[in-house]
Amino acid sequence: MLRRLLPLLVAGLVVTAILASLGFWQLRRMEWKAGELAAIQRGIEQPPVALPAVIDPAMKYLPVVVSGHTTGDEILVLSGSHDLGGGYNVISGFQTGDGRRIMVDRGFITQDDRRTPRPPVALTVAGNLHWPEEKGSKTPEPDLSAGIWFAREVPRMAAHLGTEPVLVVAAGVQGDAQGVMAMPLDISHIPNNHLSYAIQWFSFAIICLVMTIALAWRIRQQTN
Repeated sequence: MLRRLLPLLVAGLVVTAILASLGFWQLRRMEWKAGELAAIQRGIEQPPVALPAVIDPAMKYLPVVVSGHTTGDEILVLSGSHDLGGGYNVISGFQTGDGRRIMVDRGFITQDDRRTPRPPVALTVAGNLHWPEEKGSKTPEPDLSAGIWFAREVPRMAAHLGTEPVLVVAAGVQGDAQGVMAMPLDISHIPNNHLSYAIQWFSFAIICLVMTIALAWRIRQQTN
């Protein structure tokens, strides 16, 4: 009987230990990710600087301030607010005081404000550089005839609006906001799912241990 039980117990305990170690690894990853998110949030909240002359996606979340005026050209990205319901994010073409053309995510409008005119207006915008990763395999293509997009795609939006592939997400606006509510960046959109992964691995470890004990008990009963 021992010859039959010992390999089973060793194999079951080894697999259980491996699964449990993966759970503990996910817990360590959770702590690491929490630290990374805290660092990102601290970076978002730093005092803004002037828009760099050369910009690339490595500058994601950099706080900047730009002054100039909107061009009157805009993209509406389907969005939603917990308090206000469905609506759109307004992505406006923006010309800075030194002549650069970029994009500004001015914030949120409700469904009812979709057709409200938003002509060119002088603004000073403090916000953060951003390259959202929102488009997935099931994201619909933009409805260009209606001016409605379903994800913020910086290169495509820039090509459509004739700007640099640079997006500033407004945290605060000086000037006539034209009814657009700024939606500052924070870390709420960045997932930290490692706790759920850890629970899954620990669950697998418990199942493996229970199955090993149950099988060992069954073998013992059969040999008695």
